[in-house]
Amino acid sequence: MGRTLIRMESSSKAVGPYSPGARAGALVYSSGQTSLDPAGNVVGIEDVGTQTVETLKNLTAVLAAGGATLDDVVKTTVYLTDLRHYDAMNEAYAKFFPKEPPARSTVLAPLALPELLVEIEAIAVVED
Repeated sequence: MGRTLIRMESSSKAVGPYSPGARAGALVYSSGQTSLDPAGNVVGIEDVGTQTVETLKNLTAVLAAGGATLDDVVKTTVYLTDLRHYDAMNEAYAKFFPKEPPARSTVLAPLALPELLVEIEAIAVVED
């Protein structure tokens, strides 16, 4: 089983030495995605709902580059900077996983940039 790193020309540049995702066999792993646009600007400053939507759009693009969709996701981890954002994040998140959402952990954590309110990573399983 080989490993293939996911490369994306249209995504924002990583803020560290990592790839947006990787595929190993039937598994697709994303790095934590945020609401950064391709120019590196935060979309939805002070609005966790908007940031969650943009983050999940970025996650969708990484998964697609690895041959997966949101329907293939079996586990996500959501990082929030403030648990008061939990309900608004959930409302936006549910729109992307309307039925049979994946397993999920939600963690309170500081993020790489002070304007970021949410980060989401995922594991997907795809059929070869």
